[in-house]
Order: sequence, then C-alpha cells, then structure tokens
Amino acid sequence: MTLTKEGKAKIIEQYQLKESDTGSPEVQIAILTYRINELTDHLRIHKHDESSRRGLLKLVGQRRRLLAYVRRKNYNRYASLADSLNIRKK
Repeated sequence: MTLTKEGKAKIIEQYQLKESDTGSPEVQIAILTYRINELTDHLRIHKHDESSRRGLLKLVGQRRRLLAYVRRKNYNRYASLADSLNIRKK
C-alpha cells in the first residue's frame, strides 16, 4: 500500500524535467496521483475509514492546486501530464 523507495524513484525518473529534479510540480503531481489511486483502492474495501477519506481529500486538493499552477504556467505541459496520468481536464 505504501510507496516504496524504489517505486518513488521510478516515478521521479519518469516525470523529472532534468537529472536532479525531485520537486518539480510534474513530479509532485505524479507522486500524489499514485498515492490517491492507492487510497481510492483502500477505501473501496474499507468504506467506513473516515480518517483515510479525509487524507484522500487533502491529497486531491493539493494535486488540484499543483495542476492549476502548471496549467497557468504552461498549458501544453499540463495537457500532456494530465493525459499521461489519466487525469480529467477542465
């Protein structure tokens, strides 16, 4: 369920903009998307886990703000990122 060090490194490698990039919005959005998908699967099984549901809503809000930032700065990067992560666009 948790994101392992190797899994996180794999996500970073796939979405980084340059070699030492670990904190760009694209990388952050990709990691948040992985965590959101894992929590969504968890909540499908454990429907009454309200603390995890709250955590999920916080992650979704954080990802939404980062996506809005990328969309404002460079729409083409936003569109390609949303397509690669299967995120609905506005």
